[in-house]
Amino acid sequence: MSSSRSALPLQNISAQRFELSSGALLLVDRTPGAPIVAIEAHLRGGPSLDRAGLEGCAALVGGLATEGTASHDATELAALLEPAGGQIFGGSGGLSGSTKASEWKLLVKLMGEVLRTPSYPAKQVNRQKQRILQRLQAEEFDPRQMGAKRFLQMVYGDVWLGRSASGSSQSVARIEPRHLRAHHKLNWVASRAVIAVSGDVNPREVCRAFERSLKGWAPGKLLKRRELEFPAPCFRVEVIEAQREQVHLFLGHLGVRRSNPDYPALVVLDHVLGQGPGFTNRVARILRDELGLAYTVSAGISSSAGLSRGTFTAYIGTSPSQVTRALKGFLHEMRRIQGEPVPANELEVARNYLVGSFAMGFERASQRASYLVSAEIHGHPPDHLERLPRAFAAVTAADIQRVAQAHLMPGKCCLVAAGPVGAQDLGRVLAGS
Repeated sequence: MSSSRSALPLQNISAQRFELSSGALLLVDRTPGAPIVAIEAHLRGGPSLDRAGLEGCAALVGGLATEGTASHDATELAALLEPAGGQIFGGSGGLSGSTKASEWKLLVKLMGEVLRTPSYPAKQVNRQKQRILQRLQAEEFDPRQMGAKRFLQMVYGDVWLGRSASGSSQSVARIEPRHLRAHHKLNWVASRAVIAVSGDVNPREVCRAFERSLKGWAPGKLLKRRELEFPAPCFRVEVIEAQREQVHLFLGHLGVRRSNPDYPALVVLDHVLGQGPGFTNRVARILRDELGLAYTVSAGISSSAGLSRGTFTAYIGTSPSQVTRALKGFLHEMRRIQGEPVPANELEVARNYLVGSFAMGFERASQRASYLVSAEIHGHPPDHLERLPRAFAAVTAADIQRVAQAHLMPGKCCLVAAGPVGAQDLGRVLAGS
């Protein structure tokens, strides 16, 4: 397909906006004929609000919200939702739910109940804690998981982005039901809520239904955004010794915010460099297919961009004997995309894929509701979904070279290697490349 502007598959999601009396913001996307209604309820703050020593609390507050409320226990909630084809689940950022379109009022009612009055019964809390602790303890013996966590710590330093949202074995073990209730009372408040609904619904009826289901929800305090301080990017190497058949390499540095004007060009860059489909991107084609160094390999900077800066991360799992080749390969490709214009055929493949697949990301009601929340959080303009594919289609080889030079830092990378390899050897490779 051509990426000319006349052929662009444009997408539009328009929502009616309501300021609820509780202080929550409601966004409703009416999609006639949609068989499912989806609701996304986002609470600003998430893991950034975990207290020191209780990391993982936000994740448990959301994950356990459906285990019982002031009016229904978990079994009763499930019995109400299942005949309607409904579900509600939670995480550190809030709640998500869906149901068949005819039962949307039930979903609104129960979502409001779970948002306002989760009970956090001790038996369910302890059961979920044990599951999480088992997983966290298993990850402590998984070199890939250990390497990924240590890489984030090196890049971000001592801020919440450098910690796992699930917490650590030590912090999760300390969390009790009283901590979850206190966190919920303080942070799950109406003034921090963005609620998005997508489906075949009447927006004003949805507004009235949420006014009823959220009646009495405390407005609380608005969340004040704080600027985070990160370590200056510089050359650093760390090895996590593990006797395994593979070495897991994480190479990268501090990235960009989603609001960066270079974001569209960086998305296209990523698809050329290390995140394109199949075998089209360079690190997959060269490191995986031509050199046979690994099955799983990737590199990119755009996907982690958020309200705060993300990371540029290159990852490969390879044999100990191929570590030097893999590392040099990453650095070579970073410098090549900075120093040479991307050939027309590579650029066309990346742009065509991004433009052609763009609309498919908004086919389901849950995807549309999630987008509405994201657009509100990031401050996207109403025509953002029309602008973005046009921006992808307009990216030139010169744009890619410019943003690569501006945002990729091959000489200031953090490197974490988990497996049977020596730190001195890796340091020599980085210093000499």
